[in-house]
Amino acid sequence: MSLDKFKLNKNIVCIDLKSFYASVECALRGLDPFKTDLVVADKSRGDGSIVLATTPSLRNKGVPSRLRIYELPENIDIIFAKPRMKEYLKYSAKIINIYLDFLSEEDLFIYSIDEVFIDLTNYLKLYKKSTESIVEDILDKIYEELKITATAGIGPNMLLAKLAMDIDSKTSSTNIAVWSYKDVENKLWNVSPLSRMWGIGSKMERKLNLLGIYNVGDIAKYDKNILENKFGVLGLELWYHSNGIDMSVLQEKDKLRKNNKSFGSSQVLFKDYNSVEIKTIILEMTDEIVSRLRLSRNNIKTIKLSITYSKEFNKKFSHQITLNKSTNKVYKIYQNLLHIFDMYDLNLPIRKVSISLSNITKGQINHYSLFEDINEIEREFELNKTIDNLKRRYNKNILSRAVSNKDYATGKLRNKQIGGHHV
Repeated sequence: MSLDKFKLNKNIVCIDLKSFYASVECALRGLDPFKTDLVVADKSRGDGSIVLATTPSLRNKGVPSRLRIYELPENIDIIFAKPRMKEYLKYSAKIINIYLDFLSEEDLFIYSIDEVFIDLTNYLKLYKKSTESIVEDILDKIYEELKITATAGIGPNMLLAKLAMDIDSKTSSTNIAVWSYKDVENKLWNVSPLSRMWGIGSKMERKLNLLGIYNVGDIAKYDKNILENKFGVLGLELWYHSNGIDMSVLQEKDKLRKNNKSFGSSQVLFKDYNSVEIKTIILEMTDEIVSRLRLSRNNIKTIKLSITYSKEFNKKFSHQITLNKSTNKVYKIYQNLLHIFDMYDLNLPIRKVSISLSNITKGQINHYSLFEDINEIEREFELNKTIDNLKRRYNKNILSRAVSNKDYATGKLRNKQIGGHHV
């Protein structure tokens, strides 16, 4: 089967800000991240605290980008920078404005705080330059104005641009890598382990390995119908991606965000929690997630809880429940989370809890049963509406549950943070 009809031929660029948090901290201090051993981590939280970022200097010494403080080498004099999320967001906003100096907002897709896709297809004639030359100008301006180094991948579609950036740009003398469809067989097919491929996680890698698939070329040569039968639409997508095919259109931003089909939160705890204490954390997290659910005027049917125990036990569980009727009620969601917890808890010290609410129904349509008090439900709705308005108008700590005053509660502290980190 010819794949030519599925091949886009655009000028797509994927740009990544190298070791972004650590690079911002170095920029603020007037330091070179390629010569400075710095980590972004809150040392006051203890040795179990997560390192959010490491400088390229440390990466070149074999230190990974994500680890815990106690895993850092002791023979290196390391600078510790306490996370400052507001500063990182400010830098990200400034860099986005630099992108917009070169192109229209409709040709920019913000993938994360430190990564974007841009479509330069319609700008080559305007600038009378090649795609690579325009990208060089963008990266140079980011560095000149903010002292942040960026890498970029260029390709005929979003997938190949991203893969060029992930796989080749880091070793390029210009920090720019260019891929075309001709590069798929000799550059992409050799990629192994499979988790190096964008879109393949460790779980999917293990499942593919069981089929005798160990590199991307193995996927491309596999029967796509078997992959579809085995993994559904995802299996078919993997087959097309392994052949360099991606039909995503950058300008259709809403469609690109379609995979964001859940509301959730994850919290790494900085001490061991027991089975009683963790229920307070679960309640606080439920309040926060369901508040976002209400504000977006959505309901959910599937409730998932994941618990990771202390590292010394190497144990965890992840289970979910799908309700008969959709809801956005705190008490109903919390009770189901407790049900999952009580069913599967191993009664060991807990260090991480994650909650995910999915199977979303658009619109705040309340489904009542014959056994529910409609008036009570409506009173709860009005009360939550008032609480949400107060928190938006003032701050999230204007009202809180009594349990949030307990020593081991984390809700009030997290309400003062961005993404679980100091602002």
